[in-house]
Amino acid sequence: MRMSQLFFRTYREAPSEAESDAYKLVVRAGLARQIASGIFTFMPLGWRVMRRIEEIIRQEMEAIGGQEVHMPVLQPAELWQESGRY
Repeated sequence: MRMSQLFFRTYREAPSEAESDAYKLVVRAGLARQIASGIFTFMPLGWRVMRRIEEIIRQEMEAIGGQEVHMPVLQPAELWQESGRY
């Protein structure tokens, strides 16, 4: 797929609210966008990068006999309260 066909936009300037250098680069490159405080959405190019990173990690984990585990995104509040991190 050509870059001209991807649904994303790059920026010359970083967003004014950006504090982190990494965040500035991610937004300027068109990899992700912030949609609310602490909530980001991946743009198509950023999602492709994430999938490639996952693929590399899976290959390396399989090479050393590792196993992949998926955990729930939502967890009971009691777990966090017990650990004092609620």
